[in-house]
Amino acid sequence: MKAMILAAGRGERLRPLTDHTPKPLIDVGGQPLIGHHLQALAEAGFEEVVINVAYLGEQIIAALGDGSRWGLRIVYSRETPGALDTGGGVCNALALLGEAPFALISADVFTDFDYAQLRDVPATARVHTVLVDNPEHHAAGDFGLSDGRLVDAEPRLTYAGVGVYTPASFAGRGVQRFPLVAVIREALAAGLASGEYHAGGWIDVGRPSALEAARAWAMRA
Repeated sequence: MKAMILAAGRGERLRPLTDHTPKPLIDVGGQPLIGHHLQALAEAGFEEVVINVAYLGEQIIAALGDGSRWGLRIVYSRETPGALDTGGGVCNALALLGEAPFALISADVFTDFDYAQLRDVPATARVHTVLVDNPEHHAAGDFGLSDGRLVDAEPRLTYAGVGVYTPASFAGRGVQRFPLVAVIREALAAGLASGEYHAGGWIDVGRPSALEAARAWAMRA
């Protein structure tokens, strides 16, 4: 199974830190935020990772290189900054991802979720999502869970920015700007979305306070 890391965002809420440094390269505990994902993916047995880049993307490419530092092979999907959003970014990278289901991870999160679990997701759904408890800034949550199925019902949990997707779930959309949640909701409506709950650590590194929390956690670890 391949993995893709979404790393094309601007990181507006972390300005001025992100004015000259792309968010995935911000230091968290002695290595870039995205480096924690790469390390975890390598430890989970992944070998190839696709990373989409846009804003200050050449800095990301220069910093990560071919991935050999982590025992990985990294390939890059280049985008125009601000052009494609998360869903469109995946569509733009489909040729690099192949025909099999792939893990999809947001570079914006910091978590102890074991990515090896994504390699064992049954191929019975178009979309499989990892859900976490609702953070303070997103108290309403996103989706519910019922016997491993994703449902549009209470109580709602928050999408962790981690999941497994089939290329078929993006079929027919073309390379255009749209959010990933559109793909999730379409699969949910068709009864083809599954999910699991992660009770461990998870931080959406989207605000200065969250960045400091992630740094403190990384130092303790």
